[in-house]
Amino acid sequence: MKIEVWSDYVCPFCYIGKRQLEKSIKDSGFEGQIEVELKSFLLDPTTPLDTNNSVYASLSKKFNISENQAKEMTKNVAERAKEVGLQYNFDFMKEANTTSAHRLAKWANTKGKGEQLSERILQSYFLEGGAIGKQEVLLKLVEEVGLDKEEALEVLKSEKFVDKVEQDISEAQNLGVRGVPFFVIDNKYGISGAQPKDVFDQAITKAADEAGLKPRIKMVGESGEICADGQCDL
Repeated sequence: MKIEVWSDYVCPFCYIGKRQLEKSIKDSGFEGQIEVELKSFLLDPTTPLDTNNSVYASLSKKFNISENQAKEMTKNVAERAKEVGLQYNFDFMKEANTTSAHRLAKWANTKGKGEQLSERILQSYFLEGGAIGKQEVLLKLVEEVGLDKEEALEVLKSEKFVDKVEQDISEAQNLGVRGVPFFVIDNKYGISGAQPKDVFDQAITKAADEAGLKPRIKMVGESGEICADGQCDL
């Protein structure tokens, strides 16, 4: 079974939705039988590469409100994040152009570390206040997940993987996706937004049943005395 996830690295609900999906897959009994593919989405490709604006300043400009009002807007989101074990720190977050981050994630996919780099980028931005629109920050994160910094720099200097990012965005447009996160399960079921976990549970169970997947046995209780290889625990 395959689950495609459209998201952006500066979308607070995308990280929350990612956690909800991961927990649902783990609890479903189908872990190891589900492929998750992260897809690119750019909420604002016009964001300057060299910006140092705070998230509050960005929200203030976008919604024509004061920065204090913007700060109030983020409180509920931070509380929602806590429910899935994420400690958002909006006071340190900066607005960021995420095009380079998405390109590097596509490159990391070719090295088998796309998910690890995406998780590290999200962690840096939402928990540590990392300026993920800046090249030096991204290259540091690349190194932290065990990828080659110089090779990543060559990707950033070129136009490599731009087409892959644009392809994801085009697919989202064809699906009518207007916001993220957006989840597509086995090309059958769509979930828009960071929905409660039971929504993911129901969709995964239904799709798995239709795909003929069998859940793994869930162990109950602690390990007791057993006999194995001709010997018994006495």
